[in-house]
Amino acid sequence: MPAHPRPLAACLAFLLAPAVACGGDSPPGSTPTPGGSATPAASGWTLVFSDEFGVPGSPDPARWNHEIGYIANDEKQYYTSRSENARVEGGTLVLEARRERWMGYDYTSARLNTKGRAEFVYGKVEIRAKLPTGRGTWPALWMLGANIDQAGWPACGETDIMENVGYDPQTIVASVHTAAYNHVQGTQKNATITVAAPWADFHVYAAEWYPDRIDAFVDGQKYFTFRNEGTGSRTWPFDKPQFLILNLAIGGTWGGQKGIDDSLFPHRLVIDYVRVYQQR
Repeated sequence: MPAHPRPLAACLAFLLAPAVACGGDSPPGSTPTPGGSATPAASGWTLVFSDEFGVPGSPDPARWNHEIGYIANDEKQYYTSRSENARVEGGTLVLEARRERWMGYDYTSARLNTKGRAEFVYGKVEIRAKLPTGRGTWPALWMLGANIDQAGWPACGETDIMENVGYDPQTIVASVHTAAYNHVQGTQKNATITVAAPWADFHVYAAEWYPDRIDAFVDGQKYFTFRNEGTGSRTWPFDKPQFLILNLAIGGTWGGQKGIDDSLFPHRLVIDYVRVYQQR
């Protein structure tokens, strides 16, 4: 999160045992639509990882890690693993930000990742989600290089599939951060798309990651492409595994630029499913 040609089948490497479905009623390789029906996955893609959030309770620990505490970006929340902040209910994952005093902070929320559980090189990620809104919210669906502990940020590479800030509620942002291109230097590569009331309905936020480019989509509409310039890892660190992150931040260097409206809590980022595909 803003702080931050070879066959794809041979490139996708998971540390997780095959886990194509985790509850839910939709068959592998199908995508629920808002009306509840299913449409086939795009030809040539095979579902290799998913969580359909069909089992109530805590997020599946075989798939998700909880990040705890204050992380970065001058954000105002303390991340916890409590059910008040992260839970599966009604066939969805709910990440809830609350206004409450906790561990010296005035807000709590949740941030989940798949580090050490599902890490991959190239593929297609789809996340169907309904966003929160209101001044101070900063939800994100994104990926980080699994070598972050060795390479550091931004050299590890970051792929932001979806970001949104509550004071600009209908603008969806996709971006990448690398050693050469990142928000600290003001050189990040990104693009935006307008989505009408993304807090009112679910939308599918997606990224397709190839050896030569990364494309971002909302509901199948492509609006961002970042191309491999062929100049090395400073511009393209995206030939190494990445892991997924889902989080709801409050305030921070971007989300808090116009303050936080305390009258709107709690806020919820609601996720219907997370799916990762590889090409046959």
